[in-house]
Amino acid sequence: MHRHEQLRLLTSGKAPEEVSTNTAVVEAFDSARLTQARQLAAMTKKALADQIGVTPAAIGQYELGLTKPRPDLITALADVLEVPPRFFQGGRPHARLDASMAHFRSLRSTRSYQRAKAVSFTEQVWELTYALEKRVQLPWIDLPGFAGGEVNPGTELPGDPADAARALREHWSLGTGPVSHLVRRMEAHGIVVVMPPADEDSATVDAFSTSRLPRPIVVSTPNRADNVYRHRFTTAHELGHLVLHGDTAPGDMQQEREANIFAAEFLTPRASIQPQLPGRADLGKLVELQRTWGVSVKSLLFRCREIGLLSDSASSRAHQRLHLLADQPGFRGEPVTAYPGEQPAMLAQAFDLASDHGLTMQTLAEELVWSPARVRTLLGTPNQRPRLRLVQ
Repeated sequence: MHRHEQLRLLTSGKAPEEVSTNTAVVEAFDSARLTQARQLAAMTKKALADQIGVTPAAIGQYELGLTKPRPDLITALADVLEVPPRFFQGGRPHARLDASMAHFRSLRSTRSYQRAKAVSFTEQVWELTYALEKRVQLPWIDLPGFAGGEVNPGTELPGDPADAARALREHWSLGTGPVSHLVRRMEAHGIVVVMPPADEDSATVDAFSTSRLPRPIVVSTPNRADNVYRHRFTTAHELGHLVLHGDTAPGDMQQEREANIFAAEFLTPRASIQPQLPGRADLGKLVELQRTWGVSVKSLLFRCREIGLLSDSASSRAHQRLHLLADQPGFRGEPVTAYPGEQPAMLAQAFDLASDHGLTMQTLAEELVWSPARVRTLLGTPNQRPRLRLVQ
């Protein structure tokens, strides 16, 4: 049978424009885009294959670039994975990551497909950043040791985590007191910080970061957002990974310990916090320090034990008391939403600035080949449609 007759049979019942689009997509099919879309949908190859009526092996061949899907399957793939058909067409900038290129805060409770989804989300964060950066000058990357740094690119930090934290505070002119607006300060130094929408997968994926893209990216997940103090420590932990472990493979527990040491020293420098810490487990005093320094009472108790102000047994008793007081005023977690300086804003503000010069949400979505809703999700801006309220 002639090739054109085969194509006509395969696409019977479809509009001419759809047939033309699907044929063009197949001709320039990008296998990595299929992988990205499938991972974002948190689907296995078998689950996707069942949905579109092919074998899991066929999906594997499409993703390896060994074969291409038939034109009539493009619409099915797009519908199941909730992307425009042209999403699978190559030719757009694509940041390619895998789970071995990201420092995940916790791996024990995270399944492989959830990490893959998080990594694909980060790829799209970079694509959005790249699209905006073509139109808006984002803050210069000022992160010592980062390969793509634009400010003092030859500057290196000490390898010791506490020394590195003190050196970065000095480099960023933070002084020796509390660090206010941690997330906004990181953004001001060129680090992309994002928080994905809450869903069942993000509930088990803890914060993570990567130095393997042209801009360092920190993803602060919603499961930390109910407590601003925990959120700040987690964010500082990821900052530690960026400056300490940019060239090393992630997943080492020693790296996690080093990132914790960095975060504690960065947020509460020992020389500054030690004179203020009580000589006994005075939880009332620690609540006051929590508000001043922006770290949790639990973190401050760890600091007391680390410095030697509390014995192991006294620290254990204090943690037990703290657990009993968890729902009391002063001890309850405060949500990040009450602290604008701890919420990402750089990408949304970049879009607003570009909008002032003619960029529309629709134009950006078409360039990225995403839906406008997807763009809003990654920008962290709510759906702008008015809400219908029925009066009874």
